[in-house]
Amino acid sequence: MKKIQMVDLMTQYQQIKTEVDAALMNVIENAQFINGPDVQLFQKELEEYLGVKHVIPCANGTDALQIALMALDLKPGDEVITPSFTYIATTEVMALLGLKPIFVEVDMDTFCIDPATIEAAITVKTKAIVPVHLYGQAANMDAIMKIAKEHNLFVVEDNAQAIGSDYYHNDGSVSKTGTIGDIGCTSFFPSKNLGCYGDGGAICTNNDELAAKMRMIANHGQSQRYYHDVVGCNSRLDTIQAAILRIKLPRLDAYIAARRKVADHYDAFFAAFPQIKTPVRGKESLHVFHQYTMQLTGIDRDALVSFLATKEVPSMIYYPVPAHRQKMFSAFGSASTVLPVTDALTSCVMSLPIHTEMEQEQLDFICASVAEFITTHS
Repeated sequence: MKKIQMVDLMTQYQQIKTEVDAALMNVIENAQFINGPDVQLFQKELEEYLGVKHVIPCANGTDALQIALMALDLKPGDEVITPSFTYIATTEVMALLGLKPIFVEVDMDTFCIDPATIEAAITVKTKAIVPVHLYGQAANMDAIMKIAKEHNLFVVEDNAQAIGSDYYHNDGSVSKTGTIGDIGCTSFFPSKNLGCYGDGGAICTNNDELAAKMRMIANHGQSQRYYHDVVGCNSRLDTIQAAILRIKLPRLDAYIAARRKVADHYDAFFAAFPQIKTPVRGKESLHVFHQYTMQLTGIDRDALVSFLATKEVPSMIYYPVPAHRQKMFSAFGSASTVLPVTDALTSCVMSLPIHTEMEQEQLDFICASVAEFITTHS
């Protein structure tokens, strides 16, 4: 059996090797390493795939979030409502800009921000909501957008883990996640469902004014060379990465289908184990399974992780320490925030390998290994 990995990028590369190698050589031979034609072409192709007016490629997903918040003209001390149960990049950029993250609860089933907790957190200083589509599952955007409209708040979607997901609105229409709020942000980190071979990211919006401003911010605040209208940064998607993403984008839906097939297998197998709560697939969206994250009850999680390691089965805990308990936010007094659902999830979630090249033998071995631990430690 081939070695099991959380994400098997090498096998994925082998399947598209001819196209990737040719694309890389084309970039090198033309020596257009910055803002080459592949960047513009990828931008247009991603706009078409997402059904959005504007895509602004950038250097990484963290930059995407920072540029998005910079474009909203928020002031130091302004409050931004966001979940604590997420990767730190979501909230890190708020602190960098002098904004105050207001941490609220997530839904126990979907792991995404709980709209019911947003309303209670709104104050006169609240200016934006940043929902996170965690693990490949979309937050309840209809409810979030309703709250935002009622209180005149911006919505910036953190779509780094859910690109390609369809969101099913209450009125029957369908949107891609990341295109529903004022701005959507994503990452092309190699392990993402749509990943490049280095760092990369993108911002999307249907707002012409915001799009123009974000393009300026990402390019040193200039719309014309050497004329800088706003304070910006230097955040560009590398041409080589754009060339790779152009090859992968037409395969994204197939990659998602492959991940969902793996998730189906896990779901079916672990249905027999009451100690395991498999990921809930919310009715609002298509779960694209960036991660397969389950909840454990009555199981020593650390012992299971260690046991699987002896079997050379990798596993991960996303995320063991929520943002509101991180030292970096101590100045905001966030440690006193009471989020029992978030705290409960950080103590019981665990993610198993899931990627587009998983083989049946590997899946069977992973499931059997988990079952072996449960039956011998119950």
